[in-house]
Amino acid sequence: MSRFSRFFAAAGVALLATSAAQAQELNLYTTREPGLIEPLLASFKTATGIAVNTVFLKDGLAERVANEGESSPADVLMTVDAGNLVDLVEKGLTQAVDSAALKGAIPEALRDADGHWFGLSMRARVLYAAKGLDLAAISYEDLADPKWKGKICIRSGQHPYNTALFADYIAHHGAAETETWLKGLKANLARKAAGGDRDGAKDIAGGICDIAIANSYYVGLMRSGKSGEEQVAWGEAIKVLLPTFKDGGTQVNISGAAVAKHAPNRDAAVKLLEYLVSDEAQKIYAEANYEYPVKPGAPIDPIIASFGELKIDTVPLTEIVGHRKAASALVDAVGFDN
Repeated sequence: MSRFSRFFAAAGVALLATSAAQAQELNLYTTREPGLIEPLLASFKTATGIAVNTVFLKDGLAERVANEGESSPADVLMTVDAGNLVDLVEKGLTQAVDSAALKGAIPEALRDADGHWFGLSMRARVLYAAKGLDLAAISYEDLADPKWKGKICIRSGQHPYNTALFADYIAHHGAAETETWLKGLKANLARKAAGGDRDGAKDIAGGICDIAIANSYYVGLMRSGKSGEEQVAWGEAIKVLLPTFKDGGTQVNISGAAVAKHAPNRDAAVKLLEYLVSDEAQKIYAEANYEYPVKPGAPIDPIIASFGELKIDTVPLTEIVGHRKAASALVDAVGFDN
């Protein structure tokens, strides 16, 4: 082999090695907490050999990717709330993925019909109730019953957790009935709609209210002691019920992810999404943040499993998201937060 042949052969090998090295990493932009994501990414690297470079953002995910344009290094965009995922799609920042693994693991209502985003974990909008309260089941509709006057706590009606619930109510009953229901719910509040979900448990423990509308995973964070001994007492002061719509199930929201439109490492990005719905990764979600797995049959943390069987509302998240603006307008129209 001539000197020039050897040179070009060596260059070709080097080029292949460089390409292989590039294929063994991807770039993740996420608004999720590092404490939850890092164990998942470490497990992914062990399973696949693919390293994940992570950019943690408190907010402004869509704006950053949009500003970076076609030169954006982002491969995967991960965030909380279906509305945020739909916003990424509507801003043209995602691309479609056709994956049998993702379709097989994630129920249809928890992913985009065109494959632009996928739910990875769930939290349910549940009811915290005083342990001594004689109440074993309740519907969302029942929360407007005058028998609960002065007994309900909730955070701001404009918080995304609540506008999602109210949007789901619109999907089931229409805007007019939802407005009437919101007026009834407001009339039943024990205090101004404010604070956070854990404040509902705190106020039940303090005798301010009997029931509170809140997210499921906070109960795990409180009872586990991860948030301090004071919150253990709040978590132990309540029991958890899984409300349903009278013609449906329990309202859920998700954390999820999408492949970025200009992803330079698309194949690796798809592998990450597929890994995140594996039994192994779904178990990590359950243990790290007390979230429900999206994959049917995947393990659930014992604290969350103790609530009973979750019957997920079947209204597609995309439909619920479509009612967000109407829900927000109704919150203002009835003076819910006043």
